[in-house]
Amino acid sequence: MFGWILTISLVGLLTVVFYKGYKNTKNIAVNYISIDSSKKSSSSRPFRILHLSDLHLENISITPKELYETLKDEPIDLIAITGDFLDRKRTIPKLKPYLQVLNQLAPQYGTYAVFGNHDYVLRNKNFQELKKVLEENNCKTMQNENDTIMIDGSKLHIIGIDDYSTKRSQIEKSYENIENGYNLVLTHDPNVVLGMKDYHYDYLLSGHFHGGQIHWPKPYHLVKMGKLVRMNMVKGLHQHDGKIFYISEGLGQTALNIRLGSRPEITIHNIMLPIEADESAGEAV
Repeated sequence: MFGWILTISLVGLLTVVFYKGYKNTKNIAVNYISIDSSKKSSSSRPFRILHLSDLHLENISITPKELYETLKDEPIDLIAITGDFLDRKRTIPKLKPYLQVLNQLAPQYGTYAVFGNHDYVLRNKNFQELKKVLEENNCKTMQNENDTIMIDGSKLHIIGIDDYSTKRSQIEKSYENIENGYNLVLTHDPNVVLGMKDYHYDYLLSGHFHGGQIHWPKPYHLVKMGKLVRMNMVKGLHQHDGKIFYISEGLGQTALNIRLGSRPEITIHNIMLPIEADESAGEAV
């Protein structure tokens, strides 16, 4: 009799926990982060980045319509997506409506993306199909490469470092031909910062850890995911070697579609870009 009562109690407790955990996946946080690394410059301008990570479209927490309604009134200069879109071929069509929403948000300087470890579960032509869908929907994908855009006469370098956890990161290649300017790094696994002491960046955006996803009482299961976890750097804003980086909790879930002690996250980062002074201004005629 006691064993039967204990079993019923455990089943009931697990049911409550799983129900609460599933409800938490719908409790999406929109977080605003302000970063000012322009203190050495006499002038600067704000630049707003919408950061999405770890969509995991098999278990995403928000519909395309909900995503649009959440962000439609936000002015956005650039959209950054830091990997783990999906890991199944049949999910690729599900990505298109989300990309259409991002296009509707009309980021002034476009949308950039890097890939994560789950994206690389797709093989050969299936991975290429994922990349093609992204590119056809105005999303520039980056695999150890960079792009430079001019903003008020100053250079913003967008540096896309490929996934560290699957040993695809090539930092030196990612920085090829980078000159003076603001360095914004996009990458999936934040552990890559541990090898970037000699590479300058002003700000780095990443994901990968899901904030633990099940972060209760602690995300013990993340220990195998690299040194940053053991340094208690699992989510949010951090510094390493004097440089600032952000770890998103992501929008989707893997394995169990629940969250405990973490929330799905959308972040809007307001960075201050230094503006190059016009040396000719003020000269006597």
